[in-house]
Order: sequence, then structure tokens, then C-alpha cells
Amino acid sequence: MKFVELHILQSVPVSCLNRDDLGSPKTAVFGGVQRARVSSQSWKRAIREHARELSPDLFQGQRTRLIAAELEKALTAQGLKEEEAKKGAEAIADKLSNIDKKSKEELKVKTLYFMSPLEIQSLAEAYKETKDAKKSLKAVKSKTLKDAADISLFGRMVANDASLNVEAAAMFSHALSTHKSDNEIDFFSAVDDLQGKDKPDAGMIGTLEYNSATYYRFAALNFGMLADEGHLAALLKEERQEVVRSFLRATILAVPAARKFSMNGNTVPVYVLGVVRNSGHPMQLINAFEEPVKSNKGYVAESINRLKEEQARMKTTWGLESAFEESIPDTDLKSFIEGIVAHVA
Repeated sequence: MKFVELHILQSVPVSCLNRDDLGSPKTAVFGGVQRARVSSQSWKRAIREHARELSPDLFQGQRTRLIAAELEKALTAQGLKEEEAKKGAEAIADKLSNIDKKSKEELKVKTLYFMSPLEIQSLAEAYKETKDAKKSLKAVKSKTLKDAADISLFGRMVANDASLNVEAAAMFSHALSTHKSDNEIDFFSAVDDLQGKDKPDAGMIGTLEYNSATYYRFAALNFGMLADEGHLAALLKEERQEVVRSFLRATILAVPAARKFSMNGNTVPVYVLGVVRNSGHPMQLINAFEEPVKSNKGYVAESINRLKEEQARMKTTWGLESAFEESIPDTDLKSFIEGIVAHVA
């Protein structure tokens, strides 16, 4: 298995990048202390959206429960009458993810389905010919979707039909702070602009939780899987390279959007290590921080030192070999990405 690893250190100021069910920043215990945490799902969505901005023709996948409406539009475009298109759309959607009969608003399926425009078009074309929802699904089982690099990278699970599953070519860890991190509380008040000066009471008061942290992030991408028939074999090498190029840039630069207008957490990484290996399995370097970093001069410098030491130890102790190893800021972002893209088959 040929793959690339990304080891990213990123310092984020006052923010709440990823909230739990109570609106608090997510946390986890690692090395016996509480760490700030951002779930892989949260960061993956930000990456997927940024990759679509970079390569809109290749990243058109969308996760939705409203697939029936998209299918109905596609069937209508194929020339089916309104009633026939609606019936066909409901039948296909039900096969994919079961119609949610409890939904009182728009017609929805029970679980999110990761689709692309070409897939919807393929389903509509097949249904027009067969008038059979089950048979129309075969149209997407044997076809590489050229507009769905995101489905290949991030994967898809279809409970109703395992043959539509797509194993993710990319993997991610939850981002964890390299140090102990406690959530803090922000008390806020808002002024009512039209309230008289003789009434000094605030128009609204409340509290929000936040934290700040230097995160260790890990992501990996399987180059070999990208080129197989179940993923992006139908793309030209140059197109697969563009997919990887966009994935790398988005993974490095994207930031979850939670509270971006009130606690903007947009920063760029302070250190990125990229490693291409020709065999083996991707390895995190999180154990560099199992003992939390402690410093009264900030966490960045010590975190970088720890990461470099852990990488050197992994190479020496376990004999891990690399075909490429480079870091930012030792090189610039463009050169870093192109050095990795050159290894795409």
C-alpha cells in the first residue's frame, strides 16, 4: 500500500471549533489529562467543502436525506411525466435508504445518502429504460463517477445495499491538543440600541464556553486505492493528481466553521510533516504528546520538537522507511504539495 501521511500542528486561539450536545467545546482524556478535541467528522466536512472550492468538477458529492427530490428532477429531465417521475424517485430512494414515513415536510429517506450529480443522472437514465428501481441501481455499481472524488476519499456506507459501499481512501484522527486544556466560560451581554438611556439593563445576557489549543492533526491518503476500479480508475493520472493536490491543500488549510463570526478560529498550521511510504500502514505520531506539553512560553516550539523526536524514534526503532519526507515551513506549501503529488500513480 502506497500512501501519504500528514502530521499537522496548528495553534488556534479562543474558539469553539466543534461543539457537543450542550454547546461546549469537545474534549477527551489522553495521557491522564483533559485535552481539547475536534472530531474527525467536523474537520472532514470543512476539508470536503474546501476541496470542492478548489476542484468543483471533481468534488461534487453531497450528503442528503432529500435524494428523492433530486431523483425526481433528473427523471423529469429524462422526459418522464410528473406522476411517473415522482413514483420512480420514491421507489429508487426507498431502495437506497428507506423512505422516512414519519417526515411531515419534504419527502426524506431515513439516513443521509452520499451522492453525486452523475450518479443521479445514471440512476435516472437506467430507470427510464427499465422502469424498475432495483435494476436501475446496477447503473452505479459498475461505474466510476468522475465527479465524486469526495465519495472515493471519504467513503460511503449504504445499509440497504452493501454493494454501493465505498471504502474511504483517506483516514483521519480526532484532533487533540498537545497539552492539558480546560474549557473556559465567556459571559456576554448585548445592548438594546432602541432602549432608553434611563434603562441601563442589557438587552440580552448569556454564557458561552470556549478554549484555545495547539492541536495535533493526522490524515493519510491511500494512493493505490485511489487508482482501483472501485474508486477513481476512470480518471486520467493528471486528474487523480489534481484530486490529491486539492485534498492536500484542503486538509492543511481548512478549518471548521463553528462560531466563525464570533470566535474566528481561522489559522494556518505552524508545522506540517508530509511522509510518503511505499508499503506498510499509516502511523500517527500522537504519542509524542502522551505526556502533555508543559510550558510558560507557549506550546508551539516544544510541540514541534516533540513531533520531530517521535518521527526520528519511529524511523530508528521500527525501521520505517519513506520515499518522501518534507515539512512546512522548511519548504513552501506549493513545493510541499507538488513533491507529494509526484508520487501519485
